[in-house]
Amino acid sequence: MRQDDGVTDRDAAPFDLAAMRKQYRSEGLLESDLAATPVEQFARWFKQAATEGGLFEPNAMIVSTADARGRPSSRTVLLKHFDDEGFVFYTNYESRKGRDLAENPYVSLLFPWHGMARQVIVNGVARRTGRDETAAYFRTRPHGSQLGAWASAQSRVVAAREELDAAYAELAARYPEGEQVPVPPHWGGFRVEPETVEFWQGRENRLHDRLRYVAEPGGGWRVERLAP
Repeated sequence: MRQDDGVTDRDAAPFDLAAMRKQYRSEGLLESDLAATPVEQFARWFKQAATEGGLFEPNAMIVSTADARGRPSSRTVLLKHFDDEGFVFYTNYESRKGRDLAENPYVSLLFPWHGMARQVIVNGVARRTGRDETAAYFRTRPHGSQLGAWASAQSRVVAAREELDAAYAELAARYPEGEQVPVPPHWGGFRVEPETVEFWQGRENRLHDRLRYVAEPGGGWRVERLAP
């Protein structure tokens, strides 16, 4: 039997999705708990996520972009640096997100720390990092990851897995372990300069705490509370 939405009864998930819910913590996040800047507050929460949260990759974030026509796309990327100037990740500039950001530099970053009933949402503008900064980070990557940056034409259609493996094998023969791999000209970093940073703390009865830093035109930040 086929349901109206096109999913068969046999294939439907054996769960009552409407009844799936967790009760969140009673203690929350108050304005008086916040650091002076969103980067300082992020550093506090990130340290807890990395040391106490039991999370697999606390620096994993969902990066959402939109092209010039406003069509959105999202993917998971690893945060590699953050400071007062912004949040940095690296990618192939010719990938879908790279092309999106070339047309529309506005971006959203979401850190989904579900195990701690927390989220951090950063909205801002992405700009490319300098080549010196990119090269410095590239040198810290494992040899195989350096080769992978060359082997993969990210986001492009690949005929078969064998094509990707063959490209990697050719590069591995050209640049064996111990030999310096040049930085791909089409690969580098983006630094997201935040305009707003929201700290979301799950609370009981879905009355979550949402405190958002908003950049002021003359510098500094104001904090506003959002209804859950």
